[in-house]
Parts: sequence; C-alpha cells; structure tokens
Amino acid sequence: MDFSVIRRLHLFAPGLYFEQCHASTLAVLEDGSLLCAWFAGSREGAADVAIWFARRDVGGSWSAPRMVADVPGVPCWNPVLFAHTVDGREVVDLYFKAGHQIPAWRTWRQRSGDGGRSWSAPRLLVADDVFGRGPVRNPPLLTQAGTLLAPASRETETSWDAFVDRSRDGGESWEMVPIPRERGAFRGPGLIQPTLWQGADGRIRALMRSSEGRVFRSLSDDDGAAWTSARRTELPNNNSGIAATRLGSGEVLLVYNPVAANWGPRSPLSLAVSEDDGESWEELLQLEPQEPEAEPGEYSYPAIVACGDRVWISYTWRRRTIAFWELGVTGAGGG
Repeated sequence: MDFSVIRRLHLFAPGLYFEQCHASTLAVLEDGSLLCAWFAGSREGAADVAIWFARRDVGGSWSAPRMVADVPGVPCWNPVLFAHTVDGREVVDLYFKAGHQIPAWRTWRQRSGDGGRSWSAPRLLVADDVFGRGPVRNPPLLTQAGTLLAPASRETETSWDAFVDRSRDGGESWEMVPIPRERGAFRGPGLIQPTLWQGADGRIRALMRSSEGRVFRSLSDDDGAAWTSARRTELPNNNSGIAATRLGSGEVLLVYNPVAANWGPRSPLSLAVSEDDGESWEELLQLEPQEPEAEPGEYSYPAIVACGDRVWISYTWRRRTIAFWELGVTGAGGG
C-alpha cells in the first residue's frame, strides 16, 4: 500500500478562540464535505468547556470554528460525529459527554439535517444515564446487518470497563453489551475507548486503550451481541486514545501513540496499517515525532475517516489547536 500526503495544516491559530482544545472527531458527508468537532475552553474539566465545530466544503476550505453544543455551567467532553442515513436522508449525529466528573458524566445527542450548518437542541441519549452511554470517543459502526454499535466504556476511580451499546432501531434505544476481561490480569484499572470495524469475514473487531502498556483486542461473531474476552496485542499503548478505520480495499489503518507505558508520553504519533484485519501491523507514517523528555509535546486523541482513495486524520496538537492531514492511498490490496 502506498500513500501520498495531500495536505497538512492546523484548523485554526493556537489561542485565537480559546485557551485549550482536545479530542477531535471527524465525519465525511456524501458530497465530500468534512466535519470536525472537539471540546474547548479554558482547560479540560472547566465549566466553560463546550463543543466546537468547523466544516470543510468540497473546495477544501475550512470554516472558522464556532460553538455548537453546551450544557451551561457543566464541562463538556469527547464529541463524536456520525454521518448516516435516516429514511433516505443524510443526517449527522453529534454525541458528547457532559459532567463535572468523568464517572458521573452523561451522553447528549443533537442532530443536523443540513450537513452541520444547523443543529437540533441536545437531548440525553438514554434517559436514565448516570455514567455515559453511547459512543465514548470513536464513532458508531453500522454493521452489514444494519445494527448500530457504539464503542463505549465506563470509568470509575478504581475500574475501567469497555462495552458496546447496541441498537437495532437506528440509535433510538440501546442495549449494553460488555466486553469481558480477566480482571486478575490487570495491574491498572482496565480498558476504555474502543474503536470498531467489521472485517472481510463479517466479524466485528474492537481495539481498546488500556492501563497495561498495550492495546487490547476483542472479537464478535454475532453482530455485536457478545464479545470474546479482551486480550493483549503487541501494539504499544501509552494509555491514550486510539482510532481505526477499514478501507474499502480491506486494509485497516490505526492512529496511535506507539509508547509502551501506562500514562506514557503522547509523542510520537503514528499511522499503522494491517492487511489481515488487525492480526499484524506495520508503521506507515509518523505524523508527529518523538520529542525530548524535557519538552514533551502532546499529540493525541486522533480521529480517522476514509472514503475512496482519501484518508483524513485529525488530532490534538499540544492542546492548542487541532492538526489535520489528508492522505491519498494507492496500491491497496483486496479485501
């Protein structure tokens, strides 16, 4: 598989709109437009943190950032964009968390029917939510059978548990499906923030951030209704976010920090490729380099989407802006 870098930029000048930003998410629309959202304010967890948004038109120009979601007086976190079709019409859902503390945050959803130009009022995704249902970091997966799988997790001070919220009615109601793990095998709190794809064999794959210095993996043979016990992979993980997508030609791309340490540095940031649905990986591109321990940078919480021969990546750049890459891919194999 070969690639070319088409463009690389920052979506806005650091410090122009807010002091800090983090946790971007991307969606590509049917007409080729791109949407990006992130949370921003004075600092992570502050009451002024809201969800911000920018749109790239088909000509390649990004709009100025604007605030699109807020819960007044309550910090917002981890937006997730998801473009899909409802009754033959393209819509975009924006999920985000709100809460003063992560163990008690709740998930809100608002919808756009005009490509992100306007949005409905936010509403709770699940009425009795007390810890954050629905997608926690990465977008839902619409399976070949039409099931919507939201990669989710629950965090308390002592335990992290990944699960999948499963919907058979387009996201109107949800069923929690746990991703089992062998608790005695974990030194730290556990697993969070899955990223999902469906392989050529129809099986659903999940990769997860962990407190163990490695990415963990789980599989589902039944459209997300049950999952295998999570197992350690050889992929390093610094206990920071990861994001994967499967190309139409079969390759899987993963953006991650290849650092094998719990709460390790958030540099470098790399793009890896798998040609066997995640069984093995090869580094394709270093997006950000390793930086000196005395001056560590933060390049983290990536998002990745693909369509045709284009791949788009965004991520946190030193908490000051959102970095964006566009890649062209050629020579991809079958799948």
